[in-house]
Amino acid sequence: MDSPDVELSILIVDDPKIEVLNKEYFNRHGPTNVIAFPMRTGQFKKINPQLLGDVAISIETAAKEGQIAGISIEERFTQLLVHGILHLLGYDHEKTKKQADKMEKKSNEILKLIDI
Repeated sequence: MDSPDVELSILIVDDPKIEVLNKEYFNRHGPTNVIAFPMRTGQFKKINPQLLGDVAISIETAAKEGQIAGISIEERFTQLLVHGILHLLGYDHEKTKKQADKMEKKSNEILKLIDI
């Protein structure tokens, strides 16, 4: 992904905490599964170019989604982590179907590489 020497932070939280983050940063109500906070965009992007950003994952939502999908919490967590990292790298799925398809394809490629 052309980012061999970057770092990111992973925050594992419960639904109430991710709900607060979702409201505070995106003005969205309710918990969500994953939120990405990229550090390579915005006015401070040049402060530390090696810092990719932060990914917050609700372990409660990951567990619920995993159970619904019939997969382990570990597998769902890995899917969400890859999803969040792709957001940090500039992928988006909310604006257009073409972007969503591109992001899903990349996600599947990565998950296949790590045997998920």
